[in-house]
Amino acid sequence: MNVRFDADSMWVDLSDGRTLGVPLAWFPRLLHATPEQRDQLRISSRGLHWEALDEDISIAGLLAGQPDHTQPLVSTG
Repeated sequence: MNVRFDADSMWVDLSDGRTLGVPLAWFPRLLHATPEQRDQLRISSRGLHWEALDEDISIAGLLAGQPDHTQPLVSTG
């Protein structure tokens, strides 16, 4: 499995040959992270984990098209 980023998306190359592309907007912690923070990734058979960002993304969730379920910050101004 391989994970890479462009300006708007996260790309996950699965071991079966498929590549999943998901919008970074689905995962605000990754969207606002630095490239160095995004590179601090641990890949397991269950998913993707960024310790410093407190972000966990399951492969099953990506395959199901599920974005992050945390609530985005809302501006009141």
